[in-house]
Amino acid sequence: MKPFVTTQHGDIFRDDCLKAVQPEADLFLPKKQTAIHGVFDPKAEVVLVCGDTLETLRGMPAGAVQLVISSPPYNIGKEYEGRKELEHYLGGLRPILTEAVRVLADGGCLCWQVGNYVEDSEVFPLDIFFYPIFKDLGLRLRNRIIWHFEHGLHCSVRFSGRYETLLWFTKGEDYTFNLDGIRVPSKYPGKTNFRPGPNYGKPSGNPLGKNPSDVWSIMAQEWEIGLWNIPNVKANHPEKTLHPCQFPIELVERCVLAFTKEGDLVLDPFTGVASALLAALRHGRRGMGIDREAKYIAEAKKRIHQLWSGALPYRPLGKPVWQPTGREKVAQMPMEWMKP
Repeated sequence: MKPFVTTQHGDIFRDDCLKAVQPEADLFLPKKQTAIHGVFDPKAEVVLVCGDTLETLRGMPAGAVQLVISSPPYNIGKEYEGRKELEHYLGGLRPILTEAVRVLADGGCLCWQVGNYVEDSEVFPLDIFFYPIFKDLGLRLRNRIIWHFEHGLHCSVRFSGRYETLLWFTKGEDYTFNLDGIRVPSKYPGKTNFRPGPNYGKPSGNPLGKNPSDVWSIMAQEWEIGLWNIPNVKANHPEKTLHPCQFPIELVERCVLAFTKEGDLVLDPFTGVASALLAALRHGRRGMGIDREAKYIAEAKKRIHQLWSGALPYRPLGKPVWQPTGREKVAQMPMEWMKP
């Protein structure tokens, strides 16, 4: 194991990750000095581990985490992963999932966001393969949430994929679910009770809004569609970084608000550039992330300091998806396609 060192700003890192981190240190100072620890500390507000996920999880105590949330490597050949046969891919993740469940507190939640594995144009929905693994580890599935986005690769031999799934599991029956923190406006807030009785004629809904159901639409004008319509992080997204497959902060925030309380620890075992940690820290939770790539840890540290300084590029929670007016050139039919 490499030795750990402390920077001039109190950030604790393995020395093989420090070189990638230190050049950013003077550019993104938080208003309040807060150490970013490079090893697990039960009292730390922020932990960023540059190292092996399985090794790190095995070194953590049982029940230390309230929410585990991640989007694991999809096994599709991104720069941070090697492509494997599906069976070997799932088998390689099984020990990590076992440890993730062990460090999850009783009553804690696990959110696993995945897409599809594609081989020879045949689609294998990864959530279907992950479900029996988590079930075998003793978790209970509460919801299967659809994350819908408008942009992505265009397919020529099948319909283009425009959604991924998020599986929400709990560890036990007594779990945190902050419904009031995630309510959405009712479509008919003036609806009243029509049945005879003491509540006849009184409002039948909740003044804070309605339960968003098991498939959510985040955007105000699309709440009734029944989807989480959150843009994926592409080139023109304000949160885009060097990571090729980045988690939108907005997607994690719903889970943080619903499944944790202030001060709880949120863990992303495949943290990338720390979108999950940023969502946790924005709402008074503690955050821990693990990644083996030093350049992603460096970017994660930079983004955390940007958050603390108020300079983080961020797509606000619930901001409506931009819709073209038809006047933009890119939204108009090309002249070459117009029939004379």
